[in-house]
Amino acid sequence: MSTNTGKNLLSPGNSPKSNLMFLTFFINTIRAVFEHADLLRASITSASNDHRLGANEAPPAIMSIFLGEQLTKVMDEIEKSVKDKKMTPEEKTELKLNIGKIPEILLDNTDRNRTSPFAFTGNKFEFRAVGSSANSSHPMTILNTIVADQLTKFHGEVESIAKKGIKTDEAILKVLRKYIVESKAIRFEGNGYGDEWKKEAKKRGLSNVTTTPPALDAFVTKKSISLFERNGIFSHREVEARHEIMLEQYIKKIQIESRVMGSIAINHIIPAAIKYQSLLVQNVEGMKDIGLTKEVYNTQVEIIKEISAHITVIKSKVDEMVEARKKANAIADVRAHAVAYCDKVKAYFSEIRYHVDKLELIVDDESWPLPKYREMVTIR
Repeated sequence: MSTNTGKNLLSPGNSPKSNLMFLTFFINTIRAVFEHADLLRASITSASNDHRLGANEAPPAIMSIFLGEQLTKVMDEIEKSVKDKKMTPEEKTELKLNIGKIPEILLDNTDRNRTSPFAFTGNKFEFRAVGSSANSSHPMTILNTIVADQLTKFHGEVESIAKKGIKTDEAILKVLRKYIVESKAIRFEGNGYGDEWKKEAKKRGLSNVTTTPPALDAFVTKKSISLFERNGIFSHREVEARHEIMLEQYIKKIQIESRVMGSIAINHIIPAAIKYQSLLVQNVEGMKDIGLTKEVYNTQVEIIKEISAHITVIKSKVDEMVEARKKANAIADVRAHAVAYCDKVKAYFSEIRYHVDKLELIVDDESWPLPKYREMVTIR
């Protein structure tokens, strides 16, 4: 965040005055993310990012902010030192001296918490939850909007207090303290992977929306529509249109994945498994023909049975997934359509994959039609 002359507003200065400016933009950004966490979460949601957020990679789907130990102490100091009543000259002097120490605090204080979706790293915030294939302009639009809206509110609150005869710097500190207290729930320094954080986040009132269709609901709430309209970003109609387009994109993505998964399973995986199974059957028949006992070829028989079990499940689940897709396609309402794809169609993905992965471990490399995971990692 910078001025039109290139000054970084999130970089501490060398004086209490410049650091008060830093704290103003720093704390207002925190307050904006807290106020519109669900909307910010919606800005980075997608079918592909659902696999990442809170599932297979950091950060989690819970929006939180990492500040680091030193800046957390600065926040706590402001909360403790700024009083509701008018501050004495001594109190203001002491606080300004502490504010002046911020550059020393931040020196070489880089962030090591890679599970935080929104982290401060010395002179900037990093929004780490954006998907690798996403166009960053969309989340940036949301982020810029919520911060701009928050700064407008901040200006109004400071002016309201200043009209009561309180000096501007003290009015600023009082409003900043209020924001620190109000947004404390979104500050988190721990491990975002752990189940403990999910429980703690729930206690704090933070949402944990792990899939795209419900996450996108945040775009069309009265609160979000009002935010966009009063800042001249989107009209009500434009918000509704974008919401529908994003749902349709999600539907199309899951539909394509479902079709491709079914095609690969039926046309590649099952034939390869049957081919290898046939070799085992021939092996067993050969052992029988030369008079060997059942104990000798019992292992091959068990493998044949295991392959059959996995093939049966894969075929039945692909058939069920196709039927679920047909039912979902018959739904006219776009949100309900997306929810059906999320809850009913996508639900088959992990089960089909589980049995395909099991076959990959059984079927020999020569018969398997695709690169195996271990080959992609270690050989090819």
